[in-house]
Amino acid sequence: MGYHEGLMNTAFDAIVIGTGQAGPPLARRLATAGMKVAIIERKLFGGTCVNTGCIPTKTMIASAYAAQLVRRASEYGVDLPAGASVDMTRVKARKDAISGQSRVAVESGLRKLENCTVFQGHARLESAREVSVGSDRLTAERIFINVGARAVVPKMPGLDQVPYLTNSSMMDVDFLPRRLIIVGGSYVGLEFGQMFRRFGSEVTVLEMGPRLVHREDEDVSAAIQEILEREGVRIRTNAKCIGFLRRGEEIIAQADCEEGSKEESGTHVLLAVGRRPNSDDLGLEKAGVAVDEHGNIQVDDQLRSSVPGIWALGDCNGKGGFTHTSYNDFEIVAANLLDNDPRRVSDRILAYGLYVDPPLGRAGMTEAEVRKSGRRALLGKRPMTKVGRAVEKGESQGFMKIVVDAATKEILGAAILGVGGDEAIHCILDVMYAKAPYSVIQRAVHIHPTVSELIPTMLGEMKPL
Repeated sequence: MGYHEGLMNTAFDAIVIGTGQAGPPLARRLATAGMKVAIIERKLFGGTCVNTGCIPTKTMIASAYAAQLVRRASEYGVDLPAGASVDMTRVKARKDAISGQSRVAVESGLRKLENCTVFQGHARLESAREVSVGSDRLTAERIFINVGARAVVPKMPGLDQVPYLTNSSMMDVDFLPRRLIIVGGSYVGLEFGQMFRRFGSEVTVLEMGPRLVHREDEDVSAAIQEILEREGVRIRTNAKCIGFLRRGEEIIAQADCEEGSKEESGTHVLLAVGRRPNSDDLGLEKAGVAVDEHGNIQVDDQLRSSVPGIWALGDCNGKGGFTHTSYNDFEIVAANLLDNDPRRVSDRILAYGLYVDPPLGRAGMTEAEVRKSGRRALLGKRPMTKVGRAVEKGESQGFMKIVVDAATKEILGAAILGVGGDEAIHCILDVMYAKAPYSVIQRAVHIHPTVSELIPTMLGEMKPL
């Protein structure tokens, strides 16, 4: 139990590398089952979600929402004499407090855990059964890797000549960037883009593809772009050949777009062009652990790596990239190891949120994927302007849609872009897990007034795809 300092050469029953969303709960389950567990963290306890991802960014998004609501107060019949001014030092302090509370809880919980020893330092595999942390050598028959991922820094001309931010270094920003250029028009870039526009920055998003969040359906992408542009975020798509240079105090982003200037001038640059697993510098090759061309540790349906006795959980295995999928990885491994319950990754239905405001809640297949599959399907769609709850709140942007298999009546996928969409999507998702026909929701009596109450109505108005 507790914390370790000094040279050790110790045998454990299990070694957990990383303290993201999968590592700590797995360590608890294993230790509670009577195993002697070592858990290793090289930097911040809690991983991406707690320190640079979900918790701090959603805390900042809440501050940005408050600022926007103040600006719109007169629409609700509320007059505020001063209007909205944002104190970024206090925004950051609130974020740090909430994020820090979670980090401390993860660390203190592990240090107090019986049968568990905490090691701080960079873990490296020396063999399939041996891990080094500094001068210490730990051995175990079971090794669980939960090392997460980090922002990709792409090779772009001139990038080495200018300062830039990533989602991690954005957490240190306690000032308002005057003109923020964001490279990448997907989930991370758009959340930061809207957030900092609401704080008061001028924001330009450079997206290399023809549209924002290209994994989504075209109508979803277009609606998100309209929402952001209405708030004054500049969106430039088809931004090819992006490069950078300094011009005095300014940072110039050069890009070939289909229209408009080839230069964007800004004071700060945020790179939001994807994530890469922290699988390098782990000594995986010494243990013979296979990775794919992106560096993801290759795992089977129960998260076992190519080497017996080594598992990979969370972002580093390329099977999800979300906090909820990482936690589910823990559940799958624990169920198989400790509960004789053969749970699998393939049992999981893809589901996630995009936390622009209003948010996007997503489950299952996109409409485009269903069309490509060639199956007979039904499509239901409803604008949020026809959702009473959204209209009453004065937040009626977006729409909801659902795709159903015409033969089996099972729901194939859904998107709710609108107020409460990140919550309402779950009544659809749960029915998908139950493999029940869509009529189960259609005949359910939902509470009025809610966003969810219009899902049965939408299901009653479906048309062939």
